[in-house]
Amino acid sequence: MLIGDIAIHPVADGTFRASPAYFGAHARPDGHEDLFTRHAMAWLPIGCFLVRTRDRTILVDAGMGPAMRDDGPRRLLVGGQLLLGLRAVGATPPDITDVVCTHLHADHCGWLFDTDAAPVFTHASIWFGAHDWDHFVADPDVWMFDHIRHGFRAAAKRGDRLRPVNCDTAIAPGVTLTMTPGHTPGHLCVVVSSAGRRALLLGDAIVCPVQLDEPTWQSIGDVDPALAQRTRERLFRELEGDTTLGAGAHFPELQFGRVLTGQGRRWFT
Repeated sequence: MLIGDIAIHPVADGTFRASPAYFGAHARPDGHEDLFTRHAMAWLPIGCFLVRTRDRTILVDAGMGPAMRDDGPRRLLVGGQLLLGLRAVGATPPDITDVVCTHLHADHCGWLFDTDAAPVFTHASIWFGAHDWDHFVADPDVWMFDHIRHGFRAAAKRGDRLRPVNCDTAIAPGVTLTMTPGHTPGHLCVVVSSAGRRALLLGDAIVCPVQLDEPTWQSIGDVDPALAQRTRERLFRELEGDTTLGAGAHFPELQFGRVLTGQGRRWFT
């Protein structure tokens, strides 16, 4: 995907299997067989995006890492492929200048630190929502991989390249972080803009385009479901413009699309 002179490469770290119950107890597969394709399950990517500007190589989300989380029928996450995917597009961990975590759920920050809590992307600044630090890193009762929590805390003690944000922030020419809370307290999206075009990298603010047709479908991970729903609607309205495309970390095939208006609204790729 080219946005002006900025290149965006989708890269998958692994697989996210979700049942309709992931979207809420009332969600059903009926009418959405194109999403729930096998055994009434959705098979979605654990997605990341490599953004190349003139002088920065920015990784948006850091996958699950070489790990698995099995939450039973509702959700299964299996990671481990990000570094292979980066090599396929000509990048290695030392090349990464910035990592942006749209939020700090395990499948978005799993490659930040190895099992000894040492940084994987040794030259990168790490950007994330400040309120996610309070919710995940500072609170030992909220689940997080131990080595990721320890890595964050060790980096904070060193004053080492952590960049928490709590307002819209430009991190490079054409790349801006915008706050989109609800899924997590500090969730943010990445806006890439160049030559009159825009792309929204949505993280989990919109988990799947099916939520355009099913606005009451949530995510079992939403910490504030009402706020998450308002944020989704705001982003869907932004995606109605014909110069703005969007993709989320779990969009099928990591395809970009936009919202077409007319007789109702529909997702178009």
